[in-house]
Amino acid sequence: MGKTTGFQEWKHVPAPKREKSERLKDWREFTHPLPADEAKRQAGRCMDCGVPFCHQGCPLGNPIPEFNDAVYRGKWKEAFLALSGTHNFPEFTGRLCPAPCEAACVLSIDQDPITIEQMEKEIIERAFAEGWVKAHPPAHRTGKRVAVVGSGPAGLAAAAQLNQAGHHVTVFERDDRPGGMLRYGIPDFKLEKSVIDRRLKLLEEEGIEFRCGVDVSREPGWRALREQYDALVLAVGAQRGKDLTVPGRELSGVVMAMDYLTHQNRVVAGLTSLEPRFNAAGKRVIILGGGDTGSDCLGTALRQGAAHVMQVSYAPPPPAVRALNNPWPRWPLVFRTSSSQEEGGQREFGLVTQRLEGQDGQLKALHSVKVELTTGTDGKPALAEIPGSQTAHPVDLLVLAIGFTGPDSHTLSEELGVKLTPRGTVQVDSHFATSAEGVFCAGDASRGASLIVWAFADGRETARSVDAYLSRSTSALPTRGKDCAVG
Repeated sequence: MGKTTGFQEWKHVPAPKREKSERLKDWREFTHPLPADEAKRQAGRCMDCGVPFCHQGCPLGNPIPEFNDAVYRGKWKEAFLALSGTHNFPEFTGRLCPAPCEAACVLSIDQDPITIEQMEKEIIERAFAEGWVKAHPPAHRTGKRVAVVGSGPAGLAAAAQLNQAGHHVTVFERDDRPGGMLRYGIPDFKLEKSVIDRRLKLLEEEGIEFRCGVDVSREPGWRALREQYDALVLAVGAQRGKDLTVPGRELSGVVMAMDYLTHQNRVVAGLTSLEPRFNAAGKRVIILGGGDTGSDCLGTALRQGAAHVMQVSYAPPPPAVRALNNPWPRWPLVFRTSSSQEEGGQREFGLVTQRLEGQDGQLKALHSVKVELTTGTDGKPALAEIPGSQTAHPVDLLVLAIGFTGPDSHTLSEELGVKLTPRGTVQVDSHFATSAEGVFCAGDASRGASLIVWAFADGRETARSVDAYLSRSTSALPTRGKDCAVG
């Protein structure tokens, strides 16, 4: 795989980025492609490790050593075919995935891993540029009709696979345009929406129908939709954000992260004008939540021209290197800096919000207390307040990015009779089937808020189960990691 001694000869080189001062002036993507000779070297670092643990790290089972080897040998189309066999949309994961495959790379034991995520992007962008990515409508139709509700990663993957199996697929989307979280939850500086539109055009050419602006829970209703189709796939995501329950939450100036990001994405798309309550220009901004969503809000606030931005995590900072109880190939719980955090703003750790203070109904200050990690009476890790550490932080705009609680599942349970888990997600079996006949569920709606790559993997596996259900036999669709290249 690659060059046997490549990992000894060549260092890990990330993709080049636009200068921070330049990229903060617009909403365009900030990562440049690797030069062709550098891409070859980075692919050539993929060592002949014997057991490719990157497969274990990738929920899709992508043939990572194989496509790296092809890139190293200059066989870009061969790399594209290998990657296409397990993944419908590498242009999305190549931009957005946190790359658990890289964490599981054997090189990660004691040095930097292969640039797997970037290599996916290099391969698919080369494929589009060369004209290798084409619509491939199925050779025959089964006559079966499937409704997929939700056009995010899980819904798109399920729809693409079911369509290739020959079923008639209709995707219902509540928003005015398809894409789900990809379109309205991810800022353009990480994913320009032309990338989505490019892929959607191909899916439509392959025969998938998209119906937008349809809130199925209202019209036609879940029960009625199920009666119209031979099978139903729920891919509605888990966008209900966790709220803050402290005195002063009702003050003006407190917004949910997804509302904030969605509105700005619509502004960038030219669909609306910027509302004052979502405009950080000249304001002191605090973002509660240290994860990816919080970082996306940080990058957004900086581009809007915030006077000051502080991103807050309630947990203490993670260590700079792996702890002894966090060995390879597990996901490394270490200190990271996102692209938005590189651009500016202040980061604070170990702060818990106690109350919000306002004047004339407008938010003016956030009162917090410092906490530290201790061991509770039950022997488990716990957070304890540090006496005398209370602080008041001036703030004009508070963005809540503290996680997600699950899908809007109330009407699903009432109308379809699907069982829910104790945390409110849709309960599924090992084949992604719900408790309702012919109803399946994929992605965050059943898994809970998770990685984009898991949504794609769940969508593909759900399609396999739906195909088997419709044909009343074993599905011909590929299993995880099996070759199904689409020349």
